[in-house]
Amino acid sequence: MLLALSMTHATAGFATLESATAAVSGMLVPEVLKRTLAHDHIDGAVLLTTCNRLEAYLDIHPDRERDVTTAVLGALAARVGEPVETIRDAVAVRRRDEAATHLFTVTSGLDSLVRGEGEIAGQVRRDYDLAREAGHTTPDLDAVFQRAQRVSREVRSAAGPVGGGEASVTQLALELASGHVEDLRSAQVLLIGTGAHARTAVVALAGRGVRDVAVYSAAGRAERFALRHGVRAVPDLGPALAEADIVLTCTSRTAIAASDLPDRTRGRLLVIDLGLPRNVDPHVADLPGVDLLDLDTIGKHAQVPGLRTDEVSATLIHDAVADLSADQDAAATVVALRRHVGDILDAEIMRARRRAQDVEEADRTEAALRHLAGVLQHGPTIRARQAAAQGTLAEFDSALDRVLGVRGAPVTP
Repeated sequence: MLLALSMTHATAGFATLESATAAVSGMLVPEVLKRTLAHDHIDGAVLLTTCNRLEAYLDIHPDRERDVTTAVLGALAARVGEPVETIRDAVAVRRRDEAATHLFTVTSGLDSLVRGEGEIAGQVRRDYDLAREAGHTTPDLDAVFQRAQRVSREVRSAAGPVGGGEASVTQLALELASGHVEDLRSAQVLLIGTGAHARTAVVALAGRGVRDVAVYSAAGRAERFALRHGVRAVPDLGPALAEADIVLTCTSRTAIAASDLPDRTRGRLLVIDLGLPRNVDPHVADLPGVDLLDLDTIGKHAQVPGLRTDEVSATLIHDAVADLSADQDAAATVVALRRHVGDILDAEIMRARRRAQDVEEADRTEAALRHLAGVLQHGPTIRARQAAAQGTLAEFDSALDRVLGVRGAPVTP
C-alpha cells in the first residue's frame, strides 16, 4: 500500500520544516532510506527533499499503517530533537489513491510555494532515481513515480505554465530583487551552487538583460557549469562576494556566514538564500549595507493556493490516478495469465527444439512462438485493465478461470 508522509510549507512552520530538513540532510539520503527500510513492514521508500518540502513515499503492508507512521515520525522527532506531537502536527498523512493524487499534484508543480513552478518535476525524478539505483523501490513505487512524471508533462502541455509563464521560487526571488536593486541589468550577480535553482536563475537573469553573472561551487563544479551556461566561474568566494551586487545561493551546505562579508565599499548587497536548511547565517541581515531574502520571506510574498488546481489539471490527475489504480487491481490477473501462457510456451519450445532439424530452425520456431504468445496475451491484458477500471474485474477473472483455468488474486471491494 502506498503511504505518503508530507511536511511542507502548507503543513509546518518554516522553523519546523527547516529543522526537519536539516536533520535529514545531515545524513546521506541513502542512509535515511536504509534506516527507513529497516522497519519490518516497509518494503520500499522514496524520500523527496526540496527547498520547501520533506516527504516520504512508502510501500507498506496495508494493515501496518499505524505502526509504520508511528515509527517514522518517532524517528524523525528524535533526529530533530522535538516532541513527537510537534512533528505529528506538522505532517500530513495520505494513503492509497490520496497519496498518488498528492504525488501527481506535487510533481506537476501545483502544490509548490510558487504554484506552477517547473523545477519540482526534476527534483522528484532525482530523488526517485536515487532510491531506485540504491535498490530501495518496489514495482508499485516504480509505477507511481513513473506515472507522476508522465502526468507532469501532460499537465504542463495541456494547461500551459500556470500564470502564463515559467514559474519558480527562483523567478519570484528575482522579481523581489528588482525592488532592492536600482538597475538589475547592470548588477553583478554571484551564484553559489550549480543545481536547479542556479540553472533557472541563469535563464531568468538573461531574460532580464543581466550579463555579468558569476558562479562559485565549493564542490568544484563551477568551471563545467560556467562553460555550459555561458557565465564565468570564480575560484575564490571572498573576492567574489566583495564584488557582487546580488548573491543567490542554494547548496546542501552553509555557504555564507556574517564574517564572510567584508564591509561594503560599493552599493548595497542583496543576498537571496534559497536553501533549506538555510545556507546563509540570518545575522547577515544585521550587517550594514546588506539585505537578506530567505525562503521564509519569499514565502510571505507567494500566493499558496494549495490544491486548487484548474479543471484541466484536476481532470488529468484524477484520470491518471484511476488508471494507476486499475493497473494495480488487474496486476494479479495479468501475472496469472502470463504465467499460464509462459508455461505452455516453454513446453512448446522444448518440444519444437527436439523436433527441429538444426539450431537455426529451432531458433526461428522459438522466435515465432514467442511472438504469437505476445500477440495472444495483449488483448486479454488490455481487457483486464479495462475491467478493473469499470469495476468488473471479478467477472473477468471468473470468465478467465472458466475458459483457461487461470485464476487471479481475489478482488477486494
